[in-house]
This record gives sequence, structure tokens and C-alpha cells, in this order.
Amino acid sequence: MELYARRKVEPGFAFSPADDYFAQFEAGFEFEETPDQARAILEVIADMEADTPMDRLVCGDVGYGKTEVALRASFKAVADGKQVALLAPTTILAEQHFKTFSQRLAAYPISVAGLNRFRSPVEQKKLTEELAAGKVDIIVGTHRLLQKDVKFRDLGLIIIDEEQRFGVSHKEKLKKLRASVDALALTATPIPRTLHMTLSGIRDISVINTPPEQRRPITTYIIPFDNTVLAQAIKQEKERGGQVFFVHNRVQTIWNMANLVKKLAPDARIGVAHGQLAEKDLEKVMAEFVAKKIDVLVCTAIVESGLDIATANTIIINRADMFGLAQMYQLRGRVGRSDTQAYAYLIIPDESVLTRDAQRRLKVLMEHSDLGSGFQIAMSDLQIRGGGSILGAAQSGHIAAVGYELYLSLVEEAVRAIKGEPDTRPLEPEINVDFDAYLPSGYIPDMDQRLVSYRRLSRVADTPELSAFQKELADRYGELPKTALRLLYKVMLKLLARKAGIRRLDLAGTVLRLSPSPEHQCRPEGAAALVAKNRQTMRLFPDGELKVNLEETAIEARVLAAKNILKELASHVSL
Repeated sequence: MELYARRKVEPGFAFSPADDYFAQFEAGFEFEETPDQARAILEVIADMEADTPMDRLVCGDVGYGKTEVALRASFKAVADGKQVALLAPTTILAEQHFKTFSQRLAAYPISVAGLNRFRSPVEQKKLTEELAAGKVDIIVGTHRLLQKDVKFRDLGLIIIDEEQRFGVSHKEKLKKLRASVDALALTATPIPRTLHMTLSGIRDISVINTPPEQRRPITTYIIPFDNTVLAQAIKQEKERGGQVFFVHNRVQTIWNMANLVKKLAPDARIGVAHGQLAEKDLEKVMAEFVAKKIDVLVCTAIVESGLDIATANTIIINRADMFGLAQMYQLRGRVGRSDTQAYAYLIIPDESVLTRDAQRRLKVLMEHSDLGSGFQIAMSDLQIRGGGSILGAAQSGHIAAVGYELYLSLVEEAVRAIKGEPDTRPLEPEINVDFDAYLPSGYIPDMDQRLVSYRRLSRVADTPELSAFQKELADRYGELPKTALRLLYKVMLKLLARKAGIRRLDLAGTVLRLSPSPEHQCRPEGAAALVAKNRQTMRLFPDGELKVNLEETAIEARVLAAKNILKELASHVSL
């Protein structure tokens, strides 16, 4: 967090404004930019021209044009004499980026090089020497770029593709690289920690939601393992001239699965790809699949990042319940990259053996099958897993201990302190009552909907909004039961306590106690004037606490009395 705060205040390199040369490069883009993509490009360029280091996350679905955003940022950096490092999580994706960058920049005097395990040791050594000497403008590679022998002459921009795929130790090395260097991260589904950092204001975010023209949503099925259905799915894809990904994420049994697929589709050409293959073998299999010499690629999750194969439009994911939400979304995104209708088959065991989280992940995936759902998927993942520890190695961190809302507010408070900003949070009164106040499961059966209702209640800003929410509940779920109605009473007392500058309200029996927050009251001495008018029922203590004896005993009557007292107190202590 100190690093992020330091980046906010330390000066970085301010790139020069866009010129005709940059406009010429922009004009070479063969597609029409979508509105979201154009906005993301403008935001990135504005960040680069500012004198504080950029730290922006571009979140957009697969094939939505994130690479073009990275290309324009790279061109701008090189035009100002800076070097660019692009990191990708897998060798296959790094190679694909290397080809894309080389083709797009071929007409310009810009040197692009690729550094990964497909290069021989001799080639790698030569590349690192050229990089240190400044002969290479843009280097595209895997985490090989983070090793000690890789030195830059003048690094100006670091681009990280699929940041969620890099381990925490890799990110620590990246942090050292980017203390004062512009940083751009690209992702379809940010992991909870990354998304949480953008939501808590530590990083900036651009979301590309607009799908390219003619793109169709992927039709998704959740099924048990069924030989007949799978054979039909492969046959149907093959008959329309397409290819199939068959994801089986266990290297030990992948060849057995490939043999089974061969029996299901005897006339299909089968290939096998996994991370433990020798580099040349893996490169050969992938090249054959791209060249359409393989019909069905039986593979591990190695294919989840960035592969762009327009003719592969069916994906079968075995044991989909074992994958994380973002990973499943990424895998599904390997198909449907063109205007052809794509299909995803998620194979799961009997639902009775699925964990609760696995059921929720599959439910979220089915609910968000529309185009551009990556951001919503990540938000749901954030709810299921928690935001992670910003500081530690845990991807899902301390939220379980303190609750999500409190955790976020603690993070925001720490960020403000590091940035040296004043604490401008509104007063959050603590309300203690002696009656049950909650939304019963019989009233709102779906737990997710119940949680959403609680969250909305916690964010209600005034009493008209509370009344509107009460009407909405009644409209959706019927007449409110007593406990639900009393929960709304409790929220109303909280809103009125905030207006009166009360940090804590205790209502027990016929006694109401109000503890003030003097810094949230314009005229704290006004409470004494209120007590002077009501000496028989009110008493003011030296620490400012106000004790009120109520005449009523029924819950509704006591709440109404507390409401009237808070309103009167507010008129005395506020302007």
C-alpha cells in the first residue's frame, strides 16, 4: 500500500501529447473502435501524459480489444524514447502477443523481441544484452522477464496481461520494477484482490463492456458426464468445419481421456497439450491446432489465456466444479471469438457432492452468459471469495473475520492515512435495541437475495429512500413480518442518529441512552437546552451522554418516542 501511495505523490515521466505520428498509427487499426475501447484508450493516454506514474487496470472480455489499447500505449512510449516490457503468463500467449505486436508495428522503425522458453539459451543471452543496450524497444515475454539477468536501458512502460495469473512472488518483483514506471494491466476477470484494490481507490480501472459487432453469447450447458451427449457435441462441431477444446485438468489421466475421446469420435484427429510436455512438442501440437490439422485438442487449463482461434467454437470442460470462477470464465472465452454460435459444456458430478461454493460459482456463470460479463463475474467472485489480503500472499484474506463492509472501510481508511488525506467518512452510529430485527429466511428464501437486501439497507441514505425500499419489499415478497419491519425501524433510528450527531444509541426497556459524537454536531451545547425543557424525563451526563426515561413499553411506541427525541435533538445541535 505504501508503494501505491508513493506512486500517487512521486513524480513519474510525463509523456508528450499525441502528435500526427501517433494519429497515423491509430488510423492503421483495421476495425472501428467500440465506444468503451475508445474511452479506455483516452484514459490510458491521459494517464501517460500526467506526471504521476500510471497504474491502470483495463478490464474487458476476451476479444474486446484490450491488446489494441496496449499497442497504442506501447507506441506512445517508444515514440518518446522509452522501452516497453509486456508480460504474459504463458509461453503460448507470449508468442501470440509477439506476433500481433510484430505485425501491427511492422511499418515502423520499432524493434520488437520475444523472450520465453521457446528461445534457445544463446538467443536469450543475445536478447538480454540488446535489451540492456537499448537496441530492443518492446520486449514480450513470460515471467522470464523478471529474472536478474534482464536489465533495461530506459524502461518507461510495463504491461501485464492476465495479471491474475501471476503469483504473489512475481508481483513483488513487478512492484520493484514499477515504483516510478507507468503500469498497465489487462484482464478479462480480475481476481478479487485486484478488483478490490480498484474499488478501494488504490488503482484506476477502465471497463470495456461493448462487444465487437456480430459477436454472439456462448450457449452454456451444465451436464453430467454422458458419452452420447459428448459424442454428439464433437460430431456437430466437426460437421460445421469447426474444432473442439476438451479440457481435462489432470496430466496423470489425460492420455486415458484422449483415448476415450477417440472412441467417442473415431474419425476426429486428436491432439494432447499440457504444461509438462517438452517445449518443442507443445509448440508443435498448438501449431497443428491453429493450422486446423487437429479437430479435438484434449488439454489442461494451459489454454485458458488469450488463445485466439476463430474456428474453435465448442469447449467441453471436465469437472468444471474444480475450477475457480474467473478460470472457468476464461476457459469458456476460448470459444465464440467470431460470429459463429459457440457452445460450452460444463461437466460436473452429481450435484449432491458439489460444495456450496462450487454450486454458487456455476450459478453465477449461468446467470452471466451475456457478452461482456467479465466484470460482473469478478464482482460475484469478490462476494464468494472475499477481497484477499492486499499485503500478504493470500488471494482470499481477512474478510471472513471482520465482514466485507468493515474490511473495505478499514482499507479505505489506511489508504487515506498513507495519502495524507483527512478522514471524511460520515458518522456510522451504533444502534443497540432489545428486540429481534432481521429478514427471516421464510420471507426471502434465496440467501443471495437476502444478502443483497441487507447490503442495500446498509447503504440507505435517508428516510424517503427507506420508505421506497419498504414498498419494494412488500411488492416483491408480500407483507413484511414483524422482525423485518423492526429491522427497518432500526435503520430509521440509525439515519436519525446520524443527523443528530449520535455515535451510539441504546434502547433497552423504557430507557433510551444517546452517546454523542461532538465533532459531528455543529452546536454540542444545544443538548443542554433540550434537557432544560424536559427535566422530568431527561438527564445529561458530564461525558455528554443523554439518558431519557420513556413512558411507553410497546416496541412500536418506544421506537416512535425515540424517533421524535432524535428529531428534536437534531434541531438543537445542528445549524
